[in-house]
Amino acid sequence: MEKTVLSEHINRVALAKCGAVLLFAALGATAHAGMFDDDEARKQIAAERKRIDDVKAQQQAVDARLNKMEEAFKSQALLDLFSQIEALKLEMNKLRGQIEVLNNNVENTSKRQRDMYLDLDTRMRRFEQQGSGAPAAEAPAAAATAPPAAGAAAAPPAGSPPVAVANVDAGAETRAYEAAQGQRRVGNYQGAIVAFQNFIKQYPKSNLAPRAQYWIGDSYFNLRDFKLAIGSQQTLLKAYPDSPTVPDAMLNIASSQIEMGESAVGRKTLEELVAKYPASEAAEKAKRRITGLNASGPAATAAPAGKP
Repeated sequence: MEKTVLSEHINRVALAKCGAVLLFAALGATAHAGMFDDDEARKQIAAERKRIDDVKAQQQAVDARLNKMEEAFKSQALLDLFSQIEALKLEMNKLRGQIEVLNNNVENTSKRQRDMYLDLDTRMRRFEQQGSGAPAAEAPAAAATAPPAAGAAAAPPAGSPPVAVANVDAGAETRAYEAAQGQRRVGNYQGAIVAFQNFIKQYPKSNLAPRAQYWIGDSYFNLRDFKLAIGSQQTLLKAYPDSPTVPDAMLNIASSQIEMGESAVGRKTLEELVAKYPASEAAEKAKRRITGLNASGPAATAAPAGKP
């Protein structure tokens, strides 16, 4: 009996030990499997992170290329716009020159008409005197001895074709002025200065003489010889004080003074221009220039002379 009980107890202990061994083995296998699953998960996460980083790097590269393309497009657009503006400026200068020539032609035509009227009136009076039996008298002093108007040729003698002579003179005058303008338009400012100076010497009473004097100063300005630019425009103010070109000349003087660093003096010239010629186009430009000087502050008006 006791042996049987002892044998059962031993069997129970053995079974218990076997169960414990099996339990530990199962736990070990489970732990090993858990560790294996964690390593795989970490590897997959790392791989996904690497893929995300690669995608981000590619996106940044694409963004950089897009930014470069946008900058290049903007630069090209600005360059095209600048070219268009320069072309418009040249076209405006060309049109301005043509308008000046047309205005001069209109003035010359008016003068020729007045000369023809005076000549016709003189002839009619002679015919009237001859018809009344009175001796032929000289032409009235007011018509025969009066000096021709500025820029116009003297009235030709009776019987000669006055219109043909006037046309020749007006054509030569126009060609001389256009030749000088042509030099300026192509950027040959030194050649333009000489041509305009010769034009003024040859046609001092021409309606285009004030404009020719203005373009001399403007050409010196483009050559950055601001002292000569100012001197040329001051010559215009003295020689042609009633010319419509005076406001433009004053604006050019102010621009030259500002370029020389004399901003305070330039501001004073601009203010004088606005006060004397408020309705002129040059006055509008002067107002904008004064606003720009005010925005620049004291540093702009106190710049040393000789520095732009």
